[in-house]
Amino acid sequence: MTIRRRFRSPVPALALALLCLGAASAARAQHEHEHAHGQGASSVANLALDGDRKWPTDATLRSGMAAIHEAFEADHPAIHAGRESDAQYEALAGRIESQVNSIVANCKLPPAADANLHYVIADLLQGVSLMRGQDPKRTRHDGAALVHGALGAYGRFFDDPALAGKGR
Repeated sequence: MTIRRRFRSPVPALALALLCLGAASAARAQHEHEHAHGQGASSVANLALDGDRKWPTDATLRSGMAAIHEAFEADHPAIHAGRESDAQYEALAGRIESQVNSIVANCKLPPAADANLHYVIADLLQGVSLMRGQDPKRTRHDGAALVHGALGAYGRFFDDPALAGKGR
């Protein structure tokens, strides 16, 4: 069955084609990240710069992301070596979730910057969920890799001098 017969108007077919192209582009961008970290799809693959500039930040966002980065970096050697215990993953997840909640409640960004920040927040929260062992098909390490990717993307796409150059 062809698309032409399935849809009475060319608009749905065009929308489907554009959706598929967008998904393919995001999948290609994510492929490198998956290769490096062995994880599934992430939201940060949808991030884009503001033209040729990074997105603005505010003090709440910078403070929260710095705290998340610090907490993650403290545990990163054990995570990377495969020695992070379930209890340590749970504690790290709690620290990250607390900071994300503060960012969401108090951060005030322009609408376009906020929309892009949502991709970072989505991956941080998905990482928290995985680090808590809430998906039997994925590992706690997958959650840490998702957080790691979100932190790197934040550094590449948001104007935060404290975390500049820390995007991996």
